[in-house]
Amino acid sequence: MSAALAELFHKGKGDGAANVDFFARNGEQGAMARDSKLVAIYSLKGGVGKTTLSVNLAAESALRRGKKTLLWDLDPQAAASFILGHEPDKKARAKSVFERDVSPDKLIQRTAIEGLDLLPADISLRGLDGLLASLGKKKRLAKLVESISDQYDRIYLDCPPGLTETSEQMMRAADIIIVPVIPSPLSQRALDDVVAHLKEYHKGHAPLLPVFSMVDRRRSLHIAATSAKPDWPRIPMASAVEQMALHRAPVGSFAHRSPAGDAFHMLSGVIERKLGKAKD
Repeated sequence: MSAALAELFHKGKGDGAANVDFFARNGEQGAMARDSKLVAIYSLKGGVGKTTLSVNLAAESALRRGKKTLLWDLDPQAAASFILGHEPDKKARAKSVFERDVSPDKLIQRTAIEGLDLLPADISLRGLDGLLASLGKKKRLAKLVESISDQYDRIYLDCPPGLTETSEQMMRAADIIIVPVIPSPLSQRALDDVVAHLKEYHKGHAPLLPVFSMVDRRRSLHIAATSAKPDWPRIPMASAVEQMALHRAPVGSFAHRSPAGDAFHMLSGVIERKLGKAKD
C-alpha cells in the first residue's frame, strides 16, 4: 500500500474520538451529529462493481446488522433501484429533490427487505451535475442527508462514476468512502487519481476503503494484485452476483451462504468497525 493511500485508509474521518463529525465541524447541528452514518460507494471508473457493492452492503446493514438503512441511488442508470424492485414512475423526479421541489421523504420507498428503504434514481439525474454547479450550494447533498438522517442508522449512496460536482458533494458529506477496484492496472490507476484528488482538495475528508471486486483467482493478474494488497477486502467473481438482476434481490436474500454472500457480510463488518459501531 502506498504511503498516500495508507494515510487515507488509516487516518481519515470516522475512526476514533479525535475525528469530528461533518456537521459539527461546520458548526451545524442535526441528526447526522448523532449515530446516523453516511457510507458512499464511489469509483472514478465505471464497470467495477459499484452498484453490486451498494445493494449488497445496504442489504447486509439491514438484514444482518439490524440497522435501519436507506440506499440512495444517485446513478441515472438506476441499476440499484431496478435490483431492489423499483418500477420507474412516468414522471422522472429524482433531480427535483436537489431542487428542493420535492422532499426526499416523498420519494423514499420500502423494499422487500425488512429495514431497507430506497430513494430511487431515474433519468433526470443526468442533469444533476449541471444543477448543482448552477446552484452554487456546495453542501446541498449534505443538507438533504441531514434532513432525513434522524430516520436511519445508515445511509448508503450509490454514486455515479467520474469526478463530478456530485462526487465533490459526496466527498464533503460522507463518513466513509468505499472504492471498488478490479485487480487491474487501469482500475488501480483510477483509485490513485481519487487519492490524489482527495489529498489536494478535501482536507479532513472521510476515510477511504478500497475493496477488490470481481476477483477471479484463476487469473494471474488478479492473484498478483490481491497478493500485493493483502489487507484490502475482496469480493469474488461469482455466479450469485450475476444472478442479482435476475432475482432482483441482493445476494444475501437468495445465496447468503455462498462465497460472495460471506464476502459481503465480512465487508459489512469491516465498515461497521471503521464506523465504530460493530456488532458481530
